[in-house]
Amino acid sequence: MFDVEVLTRGAARPVTALPFVVAVAETRGQRLAAGRLRHETFVLEQGLFSGSDRDEVDDDDRALTLVALAAGGAVVGTVRLAPTTRGPDLGWWTGSRLAVVPGARGHALRVGPALVRAACAHAERLGALRFDAHVQRLNAPLFRRLGWSDLADEDAYGHPHVLMTWPVDRIARLAARTKAPLGPLLAPLATGPAGLGGAGFVGDDAAPVPGSDLVAATDAILPSMVERDPTWAGWCAVLVNLNDVAAMGAAPVGLLDALGARDASFASRVVRGITAAARAWDVPVLGGHTQLGVPASLSVTALGRTTGLSGPVPAGGGRPGHAVTVTADLGGGWRPGYTGAQWDSTSARTTAELQTLGSFVGRSRPAAAKDVSMAGLVGTLGMLAEASGCGAVLDVADVPAPAGATTGDWLTCFPGSAMITTDVAGRTPASAGPATSRACGVLTPGAGVRLRWPDGRSTTALTSPVTGLGPA
Repeated sequence: MFDVEVLTRGAARPVTALPFVVAVAETRGQRLAAGRLRHETFVLEQGLFSGSDRDEVDDDDRALTLVALAAGGAVVGTVRLAPTTRGPDLGWWTGSRLAVVPGARGHALRVGPALVRAACAHAERLGALRFDAHVQRLNAPLFRRLGWSDLADEDAYGHPHVLMTWPVDRIARLAARTKAPLGPLLAPLATGPAGLGGAGFVGDDAAPVPGSDLVAATDAILPSMVERDPTWAGWCAVLVNLNDVAAMGAAPVGLLDALGARDASFASRVVRGITAAARAWDVPVLGGHTQLGVPASLSVTALGRTTGLSGPVPAGGGRPGHAVTVTADLGGGWRPGYTGAQWDSTSARTTAELQTLGSFVGRSRPAAAKDVSMAGLVGTLGMLAEASGCGAVLDVADVPAPAGATTGDWLTCFPGSAMITTDVAGRTPASAGPATSRACGVLTPGAGVRLRWPDGRSTTALTSPVTGLGPA
């Protein structure tokens, strides 16, 4: 059974019970029955195909067939979904071959709508950030009621169809959850010439320390993560702060930590992670504070120096027309227990490799830079664009990505070590050691972020500024 309200985000009438279930076709019998229903519908009844409706999608191992099963297991409906491109999965999926037996058609049983909703849910589960379908014109009103939008009138299989798309809002939901409250929440702190970093650095990864060549960054780790995986939390507390310092083009000089723990035994596991990371990057822990007998908490502050450089690299230095470059370490894999959320590219790197990664922005001196945070790659690009008073377009197919992650996960996860930089088109960044750099977008007038796909169409990922902090 499906929760219709969840799957349609309020776009359909509440349904409390259905006389069938929608499931993945897992048995050979279910797949054969779905194939027979497709043949009866598209070859014999509608004449869309001659002989067979099978195509290359049916031979794609990534394709998924869903079936509507009546009581007793009879297949009364089917639909399939698969990546649109035959090469790497770019997060662009297409639904097709929606068929319902004649006796189960119409609004009373709602088999067709349930299959469409289920296909949308499965597409998002599989990492889709764009989900399209060629819909026969007669059925287009149904899709519109379910929340789909028209893209174009096109002929498909020699008959008029409407190319339609489902509005995947995974990126927008992440940005709203993690960053949207910041502007109004932090407004009282933006006082004086250095408040929230001062002019040119508002909303940045780290803040220039007035009267010095230092920048300072601080981050807290989620208490639930500290409790669940204390040693990894210690490592990440160092990692995220050194990333923030590196994004400003500064070289790290020291760390401070503030640790709360229920007892010394638990605290020692956190300290173990902090120690390992500090040694890996060869950055000293200068001091901090430890409190026992309290709930788990952890924050780290990193200090960096910009001596010899022309000041920190801001996140707000981008301008319309600047090329967007993503530099990411694609090594490693998902941290156990955090699949789809945290990519661990750093724990197996040598000190020399980590220091090369950390000095990339300082050696490249781009116009703007920001390290990819918990808002994900697209959300972070949105923050850089917001600080620069711009919008942005990201070319999805050009983003450097590891083979072990879906596009949806990669563009929304914490990727371990990844930087977004912008500069005049054609300017080559410095070597990033084990990381991969690739130009994959452009800053534009306006606001928000759009994803551009291989067919030239764009979909909206973020419609407005991410944090509300505004231009730096």
